[in-house]
Amino acid sequence: MHQPVISGTGVFTPEEVITNDELVVAFNAYADKFNATHAEAIAAGEINAKPQSSSEFIFAASGIERRHVMNKSGILDPDRMYPTLRQRRDDEPSIMAEMAVDACNKALAQAGKTAADVDAVIVAASNMERAYPAIAIEVQDLLGIEGFGFDLNVACSSATFGIQAASDMVRAGSAKAILVVNPEITSGHLEWRDRDCHFIFGDVCTATLIERKEDVTGPHFEVVSTKCLTKFSNNIRNNNGFLRRNRPDGVEDRRDMQFMQNGRKVFKEVLPIVSKHILGHLEDAGHCADDLKRLWLHQANKAMNDFIGKKVLGRVPEAGEQPNILQEYANTSSAGSIIAFSQYSNDFKNGELGLICSFGAGYSVGSVLLRRVVP
Repeated sequence: MHQPVISGTGVFTPEEVITNDELVVAFNAYADKFNATHAEAIAAGEINAKPQSSSEFIFAASGIERRHVMNKSGILDPDRMYPTLRQRRDDEPSIMAEMAVDACNKALAQAGKTAADVDAVIVAASNMERAYPAIAIEVQDLLGIEGFGFDLNVACSSATFGIQAASDMVRAGSAKAILVVNPEITSGHLEWRDRDCHFIFGDVCTATLIERKEDVTGPHFEVVSTKCLTKFSNNIRNNNGFLRRNRPDGVEDRRDMQFMQNGRKVFKEVLPIVSKHILGHLEDAGHCADDLKRLWLHQANKAMNDFIGKKVLGRVPEAGEQPNILQEYANTSSAGSIIAFSQYSNDFKNGELGLICSFGAGYSVGSVLLRRVVP
């Protein structure tokens, strides 16, 4: 049996940024146009008018100030309001693979390794650009990795589930080093015309290198233990995916293909599950919350993270104990907790413990307990 460790992480951040103010201007222009077009039906009570959004509303609801996206112009076009992404030729890298390669190369550089040291690629994300061939196999080919690759989808928990799968394979000896990659183009499945959720998501890609402890010479994090949980709920859902269906009246229902949630039920039901999961994981590993230096939580909503931090620690978290990156990145699904880990882990001293936790649709919860090792 081998001890798996995290030796490097990488983050690809799109150059284009949409601020809350920019988003509100586009959304309100769309709402005004919708209300004018359907004025008679609205007056007759047949349909509801579209309410206006505001930057104050967005920040109060989420803690988000801006988001990075792969395409800004399409999202901010009131007549379109979803990304304009160029169709790639069959002989070109896919957009997700291109993002993944950038993040992987950064993770490899941080670990002092090359693609020749890696045996496998796991692409773990909430949405795949295509069903087949696997994005992971394309990333493997672009990096020149000899071995294997596969895709994994557990929505917002994809990264932690991928880390568990990779850690188990390294521990068992079926691979010496594995890249777990999380390319999230969440802007493509968000309904930017729905005031309740039009501000939630952003795009990004993260990568984590997991390898055997005996092959690492620099500072790293030992994977002490992992724990995963799923419990079915469709309160966060994507009903149709690529299976496009028509409504009974024959009209294609694009809304049903996108992100949908019952936010109040999610808040009420998920938070107790996550808090219990983390505390149970720590107990199983022979630790308690006081042993943790930091929680790197899924970045969906600041209020949710504040609640979980307080519940797990039994007090209001101190500055730095539960960092948020929402204000800059928004919700990036599976990648959020890995961004937080990548940006807020360099200050760990030898032997200090931290815990990555993601949660979301499924419901799903994944946690990774880590110990810092400085040779």
